[in-house]
Amino acid sequence: MITGIGIDIAEIDRIRRAVERLGDRFTSKIFTDNEIRYCRSSETPWRHFTARFAAKEALSKALATGNTGDFQWKNAEVISDETGVHTFRLHHATAQRLHRHTVFLSLSYSTHAVVATVIIEDQER
Repeated sequence: MITGIGIDIAEIDRIRRAVERLGDRFTSKIFTDNEIRYCRSSETPWRHFTARFAAKEALSKALATGNTGDFQWKNAEVISDETGVHTFRLHHATAQRLHRHTVFLSLSYSTHAVVATVIIEDQER
């Protein structure tokens, strides 16, 4: 049974400006060390930072908690497998809350923005 749906769109230039203006204060608040390394290793780091930001926003909406409670920015780490499929590695309170759930993540990119959709499915219902 689907228990949560969230969607977010984030502008690449907005995230680029935030990273440039705030630097590590922004990135270390929002992203895990693995995410920061991954994004900075790319020729298009802003695109990857934006995708991860949008994914986390969509997850917070699917959880219906906003950026409080069981959701904290770094509790949801966006990873991708060898084929490029994105998913979450969950930590701490977010992982505990969703331990019986499957979390689906879809990302779509354009030149200027990234859209993220998250669906949470309860496996026990």
